[in-house]
Amino acid sequence: MRYRGVIDTTRLNPNDEPLTTTASNARNQIDMDERSSIQLEELRALFLNAPESDATRLLAIVASISLAAAVLWLVRRRSLREEHTIIWIAIAAGLISVSVIPGFLPMITRAIGAWTSSSTLFFLGEVCLVLLCLNFAVQISRAGIQIKSLGQEVAILRTRLEEFEASNREP
Repeated sequence: MRYRGVIDTTRLNPNDEPLTTTASNARNQIDMDERSSIQLEELRALFLNAPESDATRLLAIVASISLAAAVLWLVRRRSLREEHTIIWIAIAAGLISVSVIPGFLPMITRAIGAWTSSSTLFFLGEVCLVLLCLNFAVQISRAGIQIKSLGQEVAILRTRLEEFEASNREP
């Protein structure tokens, strides 16, 4: 127990024997902390340098190309509007580049300080989802403003129509 910078050596253990903290115990603790941090760095290096399997790479390439093809097919059928196409093509291009270029994902993983490539993919997926949500929020806001404006115009036109019909009824 530390008290104002002094180590309390009078604590008692369950056997009522005084415990003493020596400088060698403190050095041993520091050495253990340094060894554990070295082990953590070795473990991180092991994760980052783990080889990628060919089956995983092939699956990633097929999935990313399928996403790009699906986006283009939806645009062709006019099920996906052009303003959303740019976002989805950018996501598909990012996935294709990550799956085709060897070492690209581990490079991004090192750059952001993540431990594994899978955590980097999850992080980037979350970033894409947040950006998509922001994009949709902006579009909903614009649509709300347009709906309000159209409702006001309809109300004005309805009033004018009623006034016009009332003036035509009077002889």
